[in-house]
Amino acid sequence: MMTITYFRDYCLSKPGVTEDTPFDEKTLCFKVGGKIFAITDIFDFESVNLKSDPEQAIELRERYEGILPGYHMNKKHWNTVVCDGSVPDGLILQLVDHSYDLVFSSLPRKIQQSLIAG
Repeated sequence: MMTITYFRDYCLSKPGVTEDTPFDEKTLCFKVGGKIFAITDIFDFESVNLKSDPEQAIELRERYEGILPGYHMNKKHWNTVVCDGSVPDGLILQLVDHSYDLVFSSLPRKIQQSLIAG
């Protein structure tokens, strides 16, 4: 089962990713270009909120019991993925990639290029 350390390292390995706690001291947000693509609880790593294509979001919720409409988020664009083993770790990482890609592709081209250049 995935740990917060592994999840954090995976998110931070992506180009241009930063982390912060803008809401409170326990809610960890991962951002690219200043926009959030993943949110989780630092201390109680039970779930993660990830951005999703609206059609894919519904499909994933129907297929996996551990994928729910985004908690405290726009439920059309966000899913909450439970990290209790009911969703395979490999799929969670794919969903992180998808969320990152959605946010990255929405950034202006100039910002994208600066993030890739490092």
